[in-house]
Amino acid sequence: MIKVAQCWDDGVYTDIKLTEILRKYNAKATFNLCPGLMADNAVKPHWHALDECGWSYQGFHGGRLGKNDLLEVYKGFQVASHCMHHEVAAQCDIATFKAGAVDAKKYLEDLFQRECPGFAWPCGGATEEAIEVLKENGFAYARTCENTTDVTKNTNPYRLASNCHFQDGRFWSKFQEAKANGVGAFYFWGHSYEMMDSPGLWQQLEDKIAALSADPDVVWVDVIDLVR
Repeated sequence: MIKVAQCWDDGVYTDIKLTEILRKYNAKATFNLCPGLMADNAVKPHWHALDECGWSYQGFHGGRLGKNDLLEVYKGFQVASHCMHHEVAAQCDIATFKAGAVDAKKYLEDLFQRECPGFAWPCGGATEEAIEVLKENGFAYARTCENTTDVTKNTNPYRLASNCHFQDGRFWSKFQEAKANGVGAFYFWGHSYEMMDSPGLWQQLEDKIAALSADPDVVWVDVIDLVR
């Protein structure tokens, strides 16, 4: 048996399509959300115009889910704090980081009426001072962007590493290595906007989820199950 966990960042509109795929194959996932970046109503994905300002992924903006959509879109999935406004620990003062991390946790717990003990470091950046803040405020883990060959040997849950990004060219070889070596767990992450509006990229992702779900040795788990 090998436990498989996945998480997805930012709370973008393209998560709607992603959650439909995950439900189709009964796959668990954790979604790391930034409530402060969301308006009440959704902003749909679009390609940036030449004169449009703001961040995009290769010219594609993944949109934003509206706060009014969160309960329906993420029903049945785990949610976790990704800070209110994607505050990066190493780029802001500790009080600003604490407010971002904790306020997002409280917002999600109030909205979903359940514990939200998870955290994903915005831009993957962790600091020791920020780790202490998370420990003091009820967080059980914090995911980085670092990779490891054995997620069961993460010695510090506040610097939690995954096996790989979902588009890693060695995704399947890393999974097979973890399985063959009896590691016991495999963990990947990403952003749904990275598939943009490409049918081919979305199909690649669906094929991964389908193959994992069809593997009799795979048991889908939540990220929190890797640390508790």
